[in-house]
Amino acid sequence: MNYFRDKTALVTGAAGGIGAAIVKQLRTEGARVAVADREVAGIDAEAHLPGDLLEPAYADGLPQAAFDALGSLDIVVNNAGVITRGSVINTTDTDWALSLGVNVEAPFRVCRAAIPIMAERGGGAIVNVSSCWGVRPGPNHAIYCMTKAAIASLTQCMGMDHAHQNIRVNAVCPNEVNTPMLRTGFIKRGFDPDTAVAELGKTVPLGRIAEPEDIAEVIIFLASDAARYMCGALVEVNGGKPVG
Repeated sequence: MNYFRDKTALVTGAAGGIGAAIVKQLRTEGARVAVADREVAGIDAEAHLPGDLLEPAYADGLPQAAFDALGSLDIVVNNAGVITRGSVINTTDTDWALSLGVNVEAPFRVCRAAIPIMAERGGGAIVNVSSCWGVRPGPNHAIYCMTKAAIASLTQCMGMDHAHQNIRVNAVCPNEVNTPMLRTGFIKRGFDPDTAVAELGKTVPLGRIAEPEDIAEVIIFLASDAARYMCGALVEVNGGKPVG
């Protein structure tokens, strides 16, 4: 299929599990893709834009850099994110700065820069990655829940504010996903990642936690013309598992 023939896309967090799946599916469907992450050299893509999203100038400049490299900018996927565990009293200033910087400030800056570029060319699609935990917060992830709630709210606001410019802004809200980041978290806490993922899967009505491709396919849908009447939506992808 060539769902995105002649379309161009910018994907942040492209080196992660979900990011890699997004890039692969976009390119399979015909899109030309610019990838952004700290290290992007090993990613198959049409344009490589390495950098640190905590640097305001880098985040501000990404949409224009993607446009310059690809010749247009039709789709933006703000996929980069970090997870900080713990209650407020266990959260350091470093945790705060990292979580706010990557999960909220960076996508805000990218969207702010991308929207004028898209508007000038007649529209586009932006997909942000929030979380089920941003829609219905769970325990022991205070800053993570707060930041994902912020990006969910921002998505809804931008969806209303820029629909008249034919720019659709939506968000996908996953629950647990079998990514290197999740597995690394288990290892840091002293758990065998394979066993932990299997046990976590038993808590999901569908019988397993999500794979990156499960989330990427919903993002691809939201970016496509098949979702042409969706704007400001928060789409939960959780296997039927409630937060809590």
